[in-house]
Amino acid sequence: MKEYLIKTFDNIPQNPEAIPYVSIDSYVWGKEYTPKSKAGLIMIKNQGFYLYMECREKEPRAVYHNYNDPVYTDSCLEFFAKWYAGSDKYINMEMNSAGALLSCVGSGRENRRPLSEFTGGKVFRVDAVVNDNYWSVSSLIPFSVLEQVYGIDKDIFASGYCFSGNFYKCGDNTQIPHYGSWNRVLAEKPDFHRPEYFGKLIIE
Repeated sequence: MKEYLIKTFDNIPQNPEAIPYVSIDSYVWGKEYTPKSKAGLIMIKNQGFYLYMECREKEPRAVYHNYNDPVYTDSCLEFFAKWYAGSDKYINMEMNSAGALLSCVGSGRENRRPLSEFTGGKVFRVDAVVNDNYWSVSSLIPFSVLEQVYGIDKDIFASGYCFSGNFYKCGDNTQIPHYGSWNRVLAEKPDFHRPEYFGKLIIE
């Protein structure tokens, strides 16, 4: 199981290169198309966690534009995390280059509930940028949302706190379907809803 150390910042850095990254480079199901992708997660004091993900890919497919559309069929970057060890629930964040977000809560692939049901209709804002050779998504994950979903106090997110998650790159209906992950998923067919294969995320 891979580990990632989460650094703490006073504010969201203007330069994304200040964020430590991991590579999304484990392609278990097919190796015909393996776009170079990376992800970083940092904690922002008194605010929450900031996620930045980037893919070296030209003209990413982006058909969907609304909350909880099936963006995994587009060119998609994803982050799944079980933020609290005392619960089996994890939050999935699936984002395309149009900034559309699919995000639900549950303990597995089935019977997931929209994140908005826990937060009074509010969901994570996703900022998407498309350049000639790459595209990126970023989002601030407020402590308040995690408190609402898990019934916990934000003060647990301190140095040494460990939770679990995984970063992904996929595209079910792209020209070449592909499925990459940070921590390797050992399943017979593409399936990212496998929390047993999440890696360790540790606040430094």
